[in-house]
Amino acid sequence: MSFGSFENGSNTQPMAEINTTPLVDVMLVLLVIFIITAPLFHQAVPIDLPQVNASKLDDKPRVISVAIDGSGKVYLDGSLMDKAGMSAHFSQLTTQNQQPELHLRADRTTRYDKVTEVLAEAQKAGIVKIAFVTEPAR
Repeated sequence: MSFGSFENGSNTQPMAEINTTPLVDVMLVLLVIFIITAPLFHQAVPIDLPQVNASKLDDKPRVISVAIDGSGKVYLDGSLMDKAGMSAHFSQLTTQNQQPELHLRADRTTRYDKVTEVLAEAQKAGIVKIAFVTEPAR
């Protein structure tokens, strides 16, 4: 049911205006509430922390770059490596560093079993952060 004018001969179509006064009232009440409560969110306990001279910890992990060419040769950090040398290199790096990252780049024509050999050796050494390096699609 819509309200119109009280004249008898006037147009009887419904009123197409939206009364925004209640909306403005509600928004102003919410604004006042947020203005009052905003300073309460910034309560902190004042603590006088001690000052010390300490060296900054290096959080960047060591990155092991492994490349496998199309013929199945494995290169660790640019040098050709066999399976035994790769295993020794992985275990040496895991004892030196907390958790190295392995960045694996494999040629498109590399057999899958060569990739799984490298991943198995990394897993045996305890390396869990492994990234596959690819080229972006053209």
